[in-house]
Amino acid sequence: MGNQYNSWGKNLLPAVCRILDANLDRAREGLRIIEEWCRFGLNRVELANECKQLRQEIGSWHNTELRMSRNTPDDPGTELTHPQEEHRSDVQQLLQVNFCRLEEALRVLEEYGKMYNSQMASACKHIRYRVYTIESGLLAYQRHQQLQNSHLYLVTSPNERLADIVEAALQGGLILVQYRDKTANDIKKLTEAQELCQICHRYGALFIVNDRVDIAIAVGADGVHLGQDDITINLARQLLGPQKLIGRSTTNPGEMKEAIQAGADYIGVGPIYNTPTKADKVAVGLEYINYAVKNCPIPWFAIGGINMQNCDEVLSSGAERVSVVRAIMQAEQPTLVTQYFLSQLNRYQTLKSHSILPEKV
Repeated sequence: MGNQYNSWGKNLLPAVCRILDANLDRAREGLRIIEEWCRFGLNRVELANECKQLRQEIGSWHNTELRMSRNTPDDPGTELTHPQEEHRSDVQQLLQVNFCRLEEALRVLEEYGKMYNSQMASACKHIRYRVYTIESGLLAYQRHQQLQNSHLYLVTSPNERLADIVEAALQGGLILVQYRDKTANDIKKLTEAQELCQICHRYGALFIVNDRVDIAIAVGADGVHLGQDDITINLARQLLGPQKLIGRSTTNPGEMKEAIQAGADYIGVGPIYNTPTKADKVAVGLEYINYAVKNCPIPWFAIGGINMQNCDEVLSSGAERVSVVRAIMQAEQPTLVTQYFLSQLNRYQTLKSHSILPEKV
């Protein structure tokens, strides 16, 4: 260690050692919480092992001198707390809080470590960068897993009861929502998107914004859905980062191939039937579903005019995921309609797993 005394002649070593001791503990505790979810919640052995290795690396710097500096009875920080620390709404929030805690602790170790052991400071700097990579990968993995498990996709339309309808659908089991409004001004879009994002995350659902990458970023959405006339997938990825989802609307095999090659996480396949939502688009019919079944390696959602009357026809053609607008947004009982769609989707999944799908219509 360099000069142990400040300009007032006070010995800095005890205080620095206590800071390093506290943050070494804090970093290892945060990592352990993340590691447990990777191990037991996600069954991701490689992520759990990475966390374990980082814990051991951090622990190797926790020497006897630092441990002996601990003075818990006289530490005023033990009494500090905040109401937000007393509750975690879901696993995602728990992980985010502990990643922040871990990264902050590593930054403290890096800075104060420069006064104690430059090698430790350098090691903590590189560990912090590795943690950033784990965080991005874990968030991306969780979103992709939830996308894989999503078979019903609600795309909203303007409605005075927008938030109530979406929440009712979430109560019915929906876990994927897209906010879409082509006519509202930006202030209204931002306000509504913020409200819906909060509602969706409260229910553990994914929230996607149609077209507007800027609004998706502003409200903390899980991703964006792009039309053929919107910005490129590559540019959206640069703006959103690797952990967010990007969907693309497609109407033919050429657009599907382009979206897949560009790195879309999922695509829309349609419009299957004529729909006022896509009044300028000619319905592609069930043939495009047949093509997607054989040629699309990423999640895809049949979309366009799908309702309770024609859902069986779409599913019997091979679709495993459907996207709806009016069928839920204009329903008198959105919760029940959502449950109906989900039950139909689950029924076809069960039939498919037993190779006893009904004959195609």
